[in-house]
Order: sequence, then C-alpha cells, then structure tokens
Amino acid sequence: MQQKKSPKELGTEPIGKLLMQYAIPAVISMLAASIYNIVDRAFLGQGVGPLAIAGLAVTFPIMNLSASFGAMIGAGGSTLLSIKLGQRDYETAERVLGNIVSLNVVIGAIFALLAIIFIDPILLFFGASDNTIDYAREYMLIILYGNIICHLNHGLVSVQRVTGHPNKAMIATLMGVCINVALDWLLIIVFKWGIAGAAIATVISQTISTIYITVALCNKKDMIRLHKGIYEMKRRIVKNIFAIGISPFCMQLCMCLVVILINRGLLHHGGDLAIGAYGIVNGITFTFIMIVMGINQGMQPIAGYNYGAKQYDRVVRVLKYSILYATIVMCCSFILCEFFPEITIEIFTDDPELTALAVEGMKIIVLMTPLVGFQIVTGNFFQSIGMAKKSIFLSLCRQLIFLIPMLLILPNFMGTKGVWASITIADGVSVITAGVMLWHFFKKGNFNQTDIDLD
Repeated sequence: MQQKKSPKELGTEPIGKLLMQYAIPAVISMLAASIYNIVDRAFLGQGVGPLAIAGLAVTFPIMNLSASFGAMIGAGGSTLLSIKLGQRDYETAERVLGNIVSLNVVIGAIFALLAIIFIDPILLFFGASDNTIDYAREYMLIILYGNIICHLNHGLVSVQRVTGHPNKAMIATLMGVCINVALDWLLIIVFKWGIAGAAIATVISQTISTIYITVALCNKKDMIRLHKGIYEMKRRIVKNIFAIGISPFCMQLCMCLVVILINRGLLHHGGDLAIGAYGIVNGITFTFIMIVMGINQGMQPIAGYNYGAKQYDRVVRVLKYSILYATIVMCCSFILCEFFPEITIEIFTDDPELTALAVEGMKIIVLMTPLVGFQIVTGNFFQSIGMAKKSIFLSLCRQLIFLIPMLLILPNFMGTKGVWASITIADGVSVITAGVMLWHFFKKGNFNQTDIDLD
C-alpha cells in the first residue's frame, strides 16, 4: 500500500525556510491576481474609456460582498483544516474539506440569485450614475452567472496551501490569471466586446483554474483529498468554519460598506471621474496589500499547524518573520506611490483630468502605508491560531469604528480630499490598536486559548 502524503514538515522544518516555501508561491499568486486587476482596468481604460473604469469601480462593493462569503468559508475552513492536521485528526480534516465545497456551492448560488434579481437598485445604491450603470450592469451580470465557480476556486486554492501543496495553489492561480489576461486582450482589444469581454474572460479563466485544482485535490496519494462521503454538512464543522471565518467576512463586509461610502462621497464631491480615480488608486495600492496577503497565506498553515501541535515557539517565530517581510513590502509601496505616482497611473489612462485626480488621492492614501503591513499580519495571526474574536475586533476597528465615521464627516468639510484623508487616518489608528492587542496577548501568555471546539 502506498504511503499517503502528510504536511508534517510544518512542525519540523526551519521556520524561515518554511515561510519562504509557503509564502513565495502565495505571493506569486497574489501578485499575478493583482497584475490581472491592473491589466483588466488598463485594457478597459485604453480600449473603452474613463467611464468604463468608473463603471467597474462601482461594482467593487458587490465583488467585495461576494468575496466576503468566499473569504469566510475559505479562510475559516482552511484554518480549521490546518489545526486538525496539526492534531493528526485526518478524518475530521477530510470532513472539513467536504463542508468547504458544499458551503461554497450553496452560498455562491444564493448570493448570485439575489444579486441578479436586484441588480439595478444595488448598483444605484453603490454609486452608479446614469453615465456608468450600463457598464456596471453588463459586467456584473456575467460575473454573477459564474459566481459558484469563483467561490469554489477561492476555497479550493486555500485548501491546497494548508494541505502541503502551495505550488499547486500557485499554478492554479497563475493559470487563471494568464488565461484571463490573454482573453482580456482578445475580447476587449481585438473583438471589441468592451466591458462584457472583461467579465467573460474572468468567468472562463476561473472555470479552467477550478477544474485544475479539483482534479489535483482528487489525488489518491494525498492524506486529504476529495472523494464520496465527505460533503454532508455537519453542524459543528459549519459552526466552526463560520466562527473562524467571521473575521475576514466582517472585514470584507465592512470593506463593502466602506467602498459604497467612498463611491458615493466621490460621486457627490468629484463626479464619475473621481470614482474612476479611486478605481485606479485602489488597483495600484492593493497590489502591495496582495503581496502581504500572500505572506499571510504562507504564515497561516505554519501558525495553525504548530498551534494545534502546541509548538508555540515556532508560532512566535513565524509571526516575527511575517511582520518583517510585510513591513518591507509596504515601505516599497510608500516610496513608489508617494514619490512616483504618475509612473503607474499612466498605465491606466492618458486623460489629464483623471490622472490629476488619481495622483492627488494616491499621495494622501499611502501616508501611513509603511505601518499597515504590521496591522494586516497581526489580524491574520489571530485568525490563523483560531482566536476569531480578536481577529474580528481588529477587522471591525479599522473599517467600522474608525473609517466609516470619518467617511461620513470629513468629506463634508474637505470634499474629495476628505475621502482620501479618512483612509489614511483610519490606517494609523488601526495600527496602534493592533500593536496594543499583540503586546497584551504576549504579556498575558494567552496561548492555549482558542474559539474552536470540535470535541
């Protein structure tokens, strides 16, 4: 009988080597996804026009809302899976895998159906105008028809990382991105299908990537794999997936509300082009955040496995490495965006008014960027070791407690600059909050605490 593969290296290999092994494929995947987003908007800006970028930006809240459910299942399920692997409970780990698949199908279908039925009122509420709603509707309807595929892709890629196959997760992501970019060029530039071409390219590429990752997860040589008998949803497993995943869900949900307020504030004080400027700035700055998220994805299985195995010194070491690397990345973001903003903005548009608006916003938004990596890693650290309440609190602090009130107040006095400044101030205060929570956690020695109960 063939010996099945198990990710036991997570508890034995040197932490620095492990983090590189797991983070580099994840970072490449995140970078590829970011490059896709940049190329997608660049093709629309150059091939369709500034209003197409604004129309795409209007869809961000729906995308974030959909992603919030995907993040809840993907992050909650993969964290729970990595902890059960650390405890050598492979039977429960497989049931967790099956529940991840079932939840993605059910929730993805329900979300898509409701969003399609109420698409116009939703888009108008999210900041669409008479000039942009046709672009936004055309794009979003196609994306929603493929929503189940997108949810499954996110969840299964996360599973591949925590089961010891970060390279397969990377290949699945790169495959989707490369196909997406090629189809963007073909459908937008060559066939002139406009914003619909961008949406069709996304759905096709996600479908091909999902097929690849599903086949990879059926490998009989692996300890954890897809097979019959694991898809029935178990109440306790679902409860714990939601309990752990509620933090990224809340973060994405609040982000959805934040983007709505940003879009509406920019539309009121600056018009459609101001929303387009936000779409450009968000695409550029989020590229660096995606790299940090890749570092987090590398940290998650290592922290979760060793926490489950009670090897707490290894948990601390992976946290320190992750904070260091994240800080380096965000410092690079600050230098590029603060001192050389035009270099990146010109990729998207040659419209002088749109460029000026994007430069102004970018130079304000990135002022606190060098410290943001620490806050992102800290929130993910608490999630990775099953301390959902702490991770939820950090998520809610930045979005709900700090950012939203300022988005409701500052634009009334500062116009569009008030929108940009609100983001910067919220970043600064949330960094301080994360630092206090992490210091308190280590001072009190709060290991052995968790929100997980599968006994």
